[in-house]
Amino acid sequence: MEHFYPEVYISEEDLSLRIAEIGKAITDDFQGEEVTIVCVLKGAFMFCSDLLKKIDLPVKLDFIQLSSYGEGTVSSGNVKIEMDVSDSLKNQNVIIVEDIIDTGLTMTTLKEMFEVRKPKSVKVASLLFKPSRNTHPVDIDYLGFEIEDKFVVGYGLDYAGRFRELPYVGILNAGN
Repeated sequence: MEHFYPEVYISEEDLSLRIAEIGKAITDDFQGEEVTIVCVLKGAFMFCSDLLKKIDLPVKLDFIQLSSYGEGTVSSGNVKIEMDVSDSLKNQNVIIVEDIIDTGLTMTTLKEMFEVRKPKSVKVASLLFKPSRNTHPVDIDYLGFEIEDKFVVGYGLDYAGRFRELPYVGILNAGN
């Protein structure tokens, strides 16, 4: 069986260095307080795992899974909760960990849903951001990399369920 590997866009080393910086920033911002990390499944799991190791604070971990695509490849414009967090989030410092923010619809909706739950604070950590596609502006408190409008995979991001296992972020070329 022939194996195809996408072209490296952000290397494993660059990811590691930037995630360490984000972890330090979170540690500095919350100095001694507990934070609740909410990992957006499935794409953010690798980023979230590595980020947790770089945060020097008491950390609680929870997960949420959302869908805005249904059966199609274009967003339906509606965000649906597939799996909700298990904790109430009330009076907690919440950091939503996302793999990529492009249009901003999912993150805007998620932040609105969380604000109703009365957390102490809600911050956003995103590995990637595509400003050229952003139609729902959202504040990203901890950003890994701003990228061009390219289809990226690896480091948790997938195409049809494939390539999540790559230790780098790669560009999926249409010709492959």
